[in-house]
Amino acid sequence: MSDCIFCKIRDGHIPARVLHKDEQCMALEDVNPQAPTHLLVIPLEHIPTVNDLTGDHRELVGHLYLTAAKLAHQRGIADKGYRLVMNTHRDAGQTVFHIHLHVLGGRPMEWPPG
Repeated sequence: MSDCIFCKIRDGHIPARVLHKDEQCMALEDVNPQAPTHLLVIPLEHIPTVNDLTGDHRELVGHLYLTAAKLAHQRGIADKGYRLVMNTHRDAGQTVFHIHLHVLGGRPMEWPPG
């Protein structure tokens, strides 16, 4: 997608602090953090929303979660706890239409979020 910021970051057209990159995904720090640790785990494949996932994406989605757990350990938030969030469509707060997993930690999280 030519107008997708994550695709532009993936392709090197927009600079970003990439913390992790492999054959399936990349991870970077959120530019508008909502917690002391706020990372984004983003598939390299452009998939607009969770509703666009198919059975062929099972391994990819699992890989996103395993990558998030690895990063949580590296950042020292795994043992105390962290939140994983994937928003779907505008009413849920999705602003970039390329699926991405938020990794939030480093402070107690409210429930319900608010």
